[in-house]
Amino acid sequence: MKLLINIHNNVFLSVSENAANLLGLLARLTFAAVLLRYFWASGLTKLGDGIFGFLSPSTGAYAQIFPKAMEAVTYDVSQLSIFHWLVVVAGTWAEFLLPLLIVIGLFTRLSALGMIGFVLVQSLTDLYGHGGIEHAETLGAWFDRFPGGLIIDQRALWVFVLLSLVMLGGGWLSADRAAKIT
Repeated sequence: MKLLINIHNNVFLSVSENAANLLGLLARLTFAAVLLRYFWASGLTKLGDGIFGFLSPSTGAYAQIFPKAMEAVTYDVSQLSIFHWLVVVAGTWAEFLLPLLIVIGLFTRLSALGMIGFVLVQSLTDLYGHGGIEHAETLGAWFDRFPGGLIIDQRALWVFVLLSLVMLGGGWLSADRAAKIT
């Protein structure tokens, strides 16, 4: 019996010592497979027309990020402040840049932390700005038998993947490792 325990301990000690590098890589791959195209597609809806569309967000971008403010000004973007423009531009850029940095594994921990903040703001906007708080099926609930609630259930899993990257880094095949960024 003692032999079996020693074998077990030796095998799983080796697994534990290499787990962070493997789990960081797997978390990045999971993010790429599940969320990269989601965020980029969302970012594309926010770009304005022309080559400088990344500096001139679409009306829809303002409506997505500031739904109540847009309704208050009858969807006339010119009535909003520079603050609104800055938030919409920063949010649009974040939807492209942070996922890209995570996928290539550059500044993975900071990028994942930024994405956690992004997901939290996105969730609050969906709940309070777009009225999701009023719809139980959108909100969802933990510890129920329905895993498909868009806010509580799905975004908890997103944040878990991102939190894994904050704690573990980008893993073996990452730009962080090549640049010796911890």
